[in-house]
Amino acid sequence: MKQKVFVSGLIPQIAAEMLSKHFEVTMHNDLRLLNKQEIIDGLAGKDALLCLLSDNIDAEIIASNPNLKIIANYGAGFNNIDVAAATSRKIPVTNTPAVSTNATADLTWGLILAIARRIVEGDKTTRAGKFTGWAPLYHLGVEVTGKTLGIIGMGNIGRAVAKRARGFDMRIVYYTRTRLQPELEQELGLEYLPQEEVIKQADFLTFHQSYNPAMKHMIGSKELAGMKPTAFLINAARGPLIDEAALLTALKSKTIAGAALDVYEFEPKVTAGLEELDNVVLAPHLGNATIETRNAMAEIAANNIIAVLTGGKPLTCVNSQIYE
Repeated sequence: MKQKVFVSGLIPQIAAEMLSKHFEVTMHNDLRLLNKQEIIDGLAGKDALLCLLSDNIDAEIIASNPNLKIIANYGAGFNNIDVAAATSRKIPVTNTPAVSTNATADLTWGLILAIARRIVEGDKTTRAGKFTGWAPLYHLGVEVTGKTLGIIGMGNIGRAVAKRARGFDMRIVYYTRTRLQPELEQELGLEYLPQEEVIKQADFLTFHQSYNPAMKHMIGSKELAGMKPTAFLINAARGPLIDEAALLTALKSKTIAGAALDVYEFEPKVTAGLEELDNVVLAPHLGNATIETRNAMAEIAANNIIAVLTGGKPLTCVNSQIYE
């Protein structure tokens, strides 16, 4: 009898095609997110779970199926999964890292340019028929070229963002928990500074570190007050890094010039009031939303499941200690 896989959301068809060659696949074919009970029901009697980054896979869901052999997350992050609970049951948890790098770096730059040049605001004005012609002081933004880019978190995505910044002749200052080697700093044109100095000196401040609960609200009222009043905050990493209530206050009071967000503290909800401000760009978590990347993510998740259910080890395991 074929082993069974439950896919909790609508993902690129390539995953279903790969998995169906080996297993019986049940996929939730709808963009609507499943609730907890629906995931538990769908998982019943299955050998593998391919879940979405937006699914909260807690200990109760994991315990609901004693025969579960793998949890394959469709996303580079995995803070939506109770990894400790899975580890205690010797269940491998996998993610889809690396392939998101270029798409997320590109999106970050889209946010930077959009907020600096007021592109979204201009689009709204034009669609509303309020564009009456070119004028010297009309709809002025700020230049990106030659400014200081501050990057917090210098993993694959942070480095990709830095590479793109060199094309804008920017000074690049950064902070990360483990400083890069001098050779790589020189290659990318990076200047290492303490986190508070990066925040203080940046004209554009962007975040690209992995998330854990200890990092919640790493940017709050104090940090926002330390930014330049002409600076812009960009977040395409994880929503809870930013205290959105404090950010809303800072934007209203012009403590900082603006913000461009792709992720949210209470996602998919956006803190009320942000949507009313013109000095904010709000994107619906588009970081790696390209055809190329989403297909690659589907392939990785499927290959992880195939490996485990055929007796091997997954390719991208986040709790590899279960094999020690």
